Amino acid sequence: MSTKRQILVTAALPYANGPIHIGHLVEYIQTDIWVRFQRLRGHRCIFICADDTHGTAIMIRARQEGRSEEALIEEMQANHERDFANFSVSFDNYGSTNSDENREKCAVMWQSIRDAGLVKEQDVEQLYDVEAGTFLADRFVRGTCPDPNCGAKNQPGDNCSVCGITYTPAELIDPVSTLSGSTPEIRSAPHLFIELEQLHDFLEEWTQSDEHLQPETANYLKGHFLGDPKSPEGRKELKDWDISRPAPYFGFEIPDSPGNYWYVWFDAPIGYMASTQQWCDKHGETFDDWWRNHATEIHHFIGKDITYFHTLFWPGMLKSAGYNLPTKVHIHGFLTVAGEKMSKSQGTFVMAATYLNHLDPSYLRYFYASKLGPRTDDIDLNLEEFVNKVNSDLVGKVINLASRTAKFAHRLGLCETYPDDDGLFEQGAAAGHEIAEAYEKCDYNRAMRLIMELADRANPYVESQEPWALAKDPDKSERLQQVCTVALNLFRQLAIYLAPVLPKLAEQTGGLLSDSITEWDQSQTPLTGKPVSKFKHLMQRADLKKVEAMIEESKQEEVPQDTSGDSSFQDSDQPLKDEPLAEEITIDDFAKVDLRVARIIQAEHVEEARKLLKITLSLGGEERRTVFAGIKQAYDPEKLTGRLVVMVANLAPRKMKFGVSEGMIVASGPGGSDVFLLGVDDGAQPGQRVH
Repeated sequence: MSTKRQILVTAALPYANGPIHIGHLVEYIQTDIWVRFQRLRGHRCIFICADDTHGTAIMIRARQEGRSEEALIEEMQANHERDFANFSVSFDNYGSTNSDENREKCAVMWQSIRDAGLVKEQDVEQLYDVEAGTFLADRFVRGTCPDPNCGAKNQPGDNCSVCGITYTPAELIDPVSTLSGSTPEIRSAPHLFIELEQLHDFLEEWTQSDEHLQPETANYLKGHFLGDPKSPEGRKELKDWDISRPAPYFGFEIPDSPGNYWYVWFDAPIGYMASTQQWCDKHGETFDDWWRNHATEIHHFIGKDITYFHTLFWPGMLKSAGYNLPTKVHIHGFLTVAGEKMSKSQGTFVMAATYLNHLDPSYLRYFYASKLGPRTDDIDLNLEEFVNKVNSDLVGKVINLASRTAKFAHRLGLCETYPDDDGLFEQGAAAGHEIAEAYEKCDYNRAMRLIMELADRANPYVESQEPWALAKDPDKSERLQQVCTVALNLFRQLAIYLAPVLPKLAEQTGGLLSDSITEWDQSQTPLTGKPVSKFKHLMQRADLKKVEAMIEESKQEEVPQDTSGDSSFQDSDQPLKDEPLAEEITIDDFAKVDLRVARIIQAEHVEEARKLLKITLSLGGEERRTVFAGIKQAYDPEKLTGRLVVMVANLAPRKMKFGVSEGMIVASGPGGSDVFLLGVDDGAQPGQRVH
């Protein structure tokens, strides 16, 4: 065992505007597994979280429901904590960003940033709804497209869904507030900005050190935000961060800027600190021992959609205020169901509470563990695979060892001396180091594979010894006890290794064998001379019919967006921050780009290429084009055949290592597994030009 570590772990704060769903649970289960593993290894590890409660969306929803923001967030927090507890997520403290502790921590952080000379003030023009008494974010404005060649009505405040041009809300023709239906007016208000570029050198060093981030994340930050002085594009300038919002706004008023409030993304990560302070107050601990102590490790677990805030803004804030920097930011991908985004109409947008109406939460904890690796790749919940994996691995391999022997051992107990097992327990003990290493690296997929390999070795032993046959012969009672002692010790060893994933099973195992599972090293020594309790079913088989019932209960009719008077558009502004708008061009410039509908008639892997697929496109008739597209991590080539896409047809051919690329397929996303081909509606034909 290595030196005892002091570790503070956080998971991203769930927003108090909606319930927990199975997509959220990927992160909280991933984090909880890592925390439980660290505790099992004997380290001092606390798990901190809170509800993220501020912002315009909370304010608007509370108004619509005719209650206070405080009443809304109190109800949501109770629901969140209930759902997390039901999935065995073991927070040491679960707070709220709308707390006195958070207000105090924000003020301290703000003053430190002020003292560092990082704050500037600048006027920003926004649309203002006089009737609602609030400035309007893009999603709360609708109007007519300002492009004279388009003029589409009922368009949102940032871009036209018909012609695709982008604009500011103030440029819309006849803009209307979705909050009140009134015509907003343009008002200018002072906003406060943090000049992040002043921290460029520090952030470049911290993000590129190979210690704190996954390699793909470090490369993403370099490519999109920091730049590379050695590349043709050179170093990029980090944009100033707008951290204030004018009243009315649900949040904390900035002490030295009356009428302005800290933007939700300023006070949200500080919520980690506030929740830590609450835990310290309850346990007689010192806050600085966790946030200003170089012996303390700080690990953040987040989804890749909030990478920007946690890997640039947050380290910059911490550095400026003299707090510990994150030891590691662990970033995971998104959840898909049956290869597609979660869908309310298809019933795959499953709420945590709905899942619990039908299925054992242990199933989901194990399935996610079997899929999660150390990278930011998305994971897919295939429902048939889900059922089969639970039944095959957990019930058929792990539980099977106990269910076939514990009923006999109940009257015999475990042997006083561990019997000969042909080295099975010793092999399992030796595997503990490799399994622990996989858990430490968040490579749960590998850890589960290694554990199931041990189960695959143990079960043939039981099959060959046939304890059910031995039980029929009174003269073979001693041999029966030996066989049961081996089988139950191998089962217990698996339960210890699975304890971070399946805490309920670990607790049941401790009760069955009269020895609670509390330490990883219990896997290294057989248990002997203990009574065995009467066997009770440890886990039921997963039933596909119950899964189907869960999906059926989750189905909701897709309600058409009432774009004239609601606030259903909650699009993040993060993609625009990640990749700012290009310089303005003329319609003649645009006309030079020949975009065409094309059909994929063949897609294949390119050997030795990590990102590329070789794709043959049909433009109709005999016209064919071969392109090399960097979508390998996002799409299965076999599933692309027949799909309509948009291609740049007049792009000069480009000679590449693997051949000549005769065009480009149009897609969005930052790259890697986050690439999204643009869809083409039914009826479009290959060869048609996109205008």
